[in-house]
Amino acid sequence: MLAQTDWRAAMVVAGDVSLLAQTAAALGQPLRILDYDASRPAAAHLGGTMTVLHVPTAHPVTAGGLDVRNAAYVVELLNRACDGCMNGEFAAMVTAPVQKSVIMDAGFQFTGHTEYLAARTRAALPVMMLLAGDLRVALVTTHLALADVPRAITPERLLATLRIVHTDMERHFGLVPPRITVLGLNPHAGESGYLGREEIEVIEPVLMQLRAEGMDVRGPVPADTAFAPQFLANTDVVVAMYHDQGLPVLKAVGFGNAVNMTLGLPILRTSVDHGTALALARTGGADVGSLRAAFSLAVTLSCRASD
Repeated sequence: MLAQTDWRAAMVVAGDVSLLAQTAAALGQPLRILDYDASRPAAAHLGGTMTVLHVPTAHPVTAGGLDVRNAAYVVELLNRACDGCMNGEFAAMVTAPVQKSVIMDAGFQFTGHTEYLAARTRAALPVMMLLAGDLRVALVTTHLALADVPRAITPERLLATLRIVHTDMERHFGLVPPRITVLGLNPHAGESGYLGREEIEVIEPVLMQLRAEGMDVRGPVPADTAFAPQFLANTDVVVAMYHDQGLPVLKAVGFGNAVNMTLGLPILRTSVDHGTALALARTGGADVGSLRAAFSLAVTLSCRASD
C-alpha cells in the first residue's frame, strides 16, 4: 500500500474511515488512521499512517460488489477532491479507477474522469496523456467509437489539443520547447491522399500554422513507424489521433506502471492506467504499481511547481 511508504508530501485520502480501516485489517496492513484537519499545517507522509478526509458511504460496501446506491458517494469523493484542488487546499489529485457503468446507471452524466473533471473545473478541452518512463502519448480524441473519430478530428480540435500539449509540457515538465510528434490518422499517414485525405486537409495545415507560431511539431507521421526507438529519441511527446492508436504501444511498454495524466485542466490530476479489477478487491493480489507511479508523479510535479 502507498500508505506504508514515507513520502516527501502530505497524503490525504478521501473515503469512508470505517471502510478503509476494515480493508487494512482484512489485508493485514498495520495502519494508524488520522483525521484530516484542513487547519493543521501539512506534513510529509509517514509510512504506516493514513490521513483520511472522511466521506461516509451511503450503503454498506461488499468488496468487489457493485452497488448503484453508492454511485453518489463516488461522485462526492471526486467533487470534494477536485474542489479542494481548485481552491488551493490540495496541490494535486490522484484518482483510482471507478466503475463508469454504475455511475451512469445512477443517472450521472459520466463517460470518464477526464471529461467529468473538465466539466467540473470548466476546462474548455481536457487532453488525456499516458506516461510510461520517458514515453508520453497524448490523444486528440478519447472515448469515441472508431467510426466517429474522423469527424471529430477538426482543425479547431487539433489546434486546441496541440496548444494544450505544448503549454503543459512546458508548465509541468520544463520542456522548452517540447518536441511534439503528431501521428497521421490513416495507414501510411494517408499515402499522399490515396488512403485518406485527413492528413492533407486537416492535419498538415494545422501543423504548418503551429510551426509558423514557433512550435516544434513534426508530422503527420505514420503510426506504425513513429514508435521506433530512433524516432522516439527525438520526441518528448507523441500525439495520437484516437485511443487505440497510441495507447496499446504505451501499455505494452509500461502496463501496470504507467500513469494517466489530464492536460488542459487548471488543476494537477494523475491516475492509474487500468480499470477496477473487481475480482481482486480486498484479496491482496492487486498490483499497486500504477497507483504508486501516479502518486509519485503528482508529488514530483507539485513539489516542482512550489519550488
